[in-house]
Amino acid sequence: MQQDLNRVIEQVSKEKGIDKSILVSALENAMVSAAKKTFGHQKKIEAQYNPELGEVELFEAKLVVETITDPDTEITLQDARETLDPDANVGDELLTKLDTSGFGRIAAQTAKQNIVQRVRDAEREIIYNEFKAREGQLVNGIVQRFEKKNIIVNLGRTDAILPEKEQVPRERYRQSDRIRAYIVSVEMTSRGPQIVLSRTHPGMVIKLFEQEVPEIYEGIVEVKGAAREPGGRAKIAVISHDSDVDPVGACVGMKGTRVQAVVQELRGEKIDIIHWIPDAAEYVCRALAPAKVSKIIVDDDEHSMEVIVPDDQLSLAIGRKGQNVRLAARLAGWKIDVRGESEADEETRRARSSIGAIPGINDMVAELLYQAGFKSAEEIAEADLETILDVDGIEPDKAEIIYKASREHVTEKKLREAEIAAAEAAARSLETAETPATGEAEQGEKSEG
Repeated sequence: MQQDLNRVIEQVSKEKGIDKSILVSALENAMVSAAKKTFGHQKKIEAQYNPELGEVELFEAKLVVETITDPDTEITLQDARETLDPDANVGDELLTKLDTSGFGRIAAQTAKQNIVQRVRDAEREIIYNEFKAREGQLVNGIVQRFEKKNIIVNLGRTDAILPEKEQVPRERYRQSDRIRAYIVSVEMTSRGPQIVLSRTHPGMVIKLFEQEVPEIYEGIVEVKGAAREPGGRAKIAVISHDSDVDPVGACVGMKGTRVQAVVQELRGEKIDIIHWIPDAAEYVCRALAPAKVSKIIVDDDEHSMEVIVPDDQLSLAIGRKGQNVRLAARLAGWKIDVRGESEADEETRRARSSIGAIPGINDMVAELLYQAGFKSAEEIAEADLETILDVDGIEPDKAEIIYKASREHVTEKKLREAEIAAAEAAARSLETAETPATGEAEQGEKSEG
């Protein structure tokens, strides 16, 4: 009987994966709590587990004093020497073993509840630490049940949640289906660890390639980024740290076996694999694949790029409902504006014509202003003098002339446009006023007839 407790501690420790010292501490705390209910909360009681006896021993502690102020926790020097320790001195703390044979049913039940709660807390802590360390990793589970539109997934030792917003559209699951997902976050709540999964996170694509491509796992090939429209298309950028290894080829695999394994796990989601390079403009060109790029204009201040493509490549570059250009922008981290060559040429013609119309500006100056990013006379008029002075190739005195001339030109242009608009409005008003009269005359002629 005495060794039963040792056996229970050993068994629970193995089954729950909880350190024996935690269980022993839980037992000692539970026994102290139960003892105080029996002997009184005001008493100072300590517990100590005795592995040889296989039981928790309880002791009442009393402080040796000259004059007692608290009879529950203090004892006089004379009484201490007579009843507990002949060598006792003032300031010593003496322990007296308590008889636990009289423990009642309620005290025993309290001790049991405390132990169960402590074991549960320890188990939760272990699960939390285990899965917290696995954030950003893939995990396999089984669909347990559905709560509204969220999926509860059994991960073995605990359950996780796959929220509706983290589910891929058109993917359907039934109870007991196996499911692989990406661990987005692990938080400790009052109800225990909450593990949130995702099937839509870009990290899932990266981890799937890591599993399928040994070169990524070994660090020879590095994934520099990924962007997804879950269920539709994904783009992943890779670079090789070994000149003999082609990063794109490594990810595609022999006859496409590696990339197809990832596509199959993502239920047919198309994947573009792009060779990453540090040159941002060239990287964007590659990110827009399979479309071919004719020209690219970089605006570092706005962190944006204007990409010109042949007209027959425009729809390919933009993609279905803008998908291709959106993914390229996310992958590269730049704002991307895609235009066809004919549209860009027409805009260029209009811009040069608008700038060239400013009095005193020749073709060379107009081209310098256009190359500096100005697209119209209005943009030049709205700019401050310092901005025009910053244009390479334009002297300060010429910049001041441009500054004044552009403002005067735009002001005159607006006045002319306002006069034309007023004249057109007056003509429409007159036409409207005459129309009913004509109608009435026609009505009169019909009546006479």
